[in-house]
Amino acid sequence: MAQNIESELQKEISRLPSAQQRRVLDFARTLASSSHQNGGAGQALLHFVGTIEQDDLAIIERAIDEGCETVNPDEW
Repeated sequence: MAQNIESELQKEISRLPSAQQRRVLDFARTLASSSHQNGGAGQALLHFVGTIEQDDLAIIERAIDEGCETVNPDEW
């Protein structure tokens, strides 16, 4: 299956102008580098645990409760 995907990608990429081929290459590199970060991002945030004041958390919680799950049909 991987061979089929690679051949399909090659076929589609070959039809693109070089500037767009470069964008595809940059995107593929971004995807490849982001897949190597599994588990790192969440752990890097652990040092923030407990740094938000309880009063601020209550304000945030109220704002979420009041503002979320509300649909304004005229907004769009």
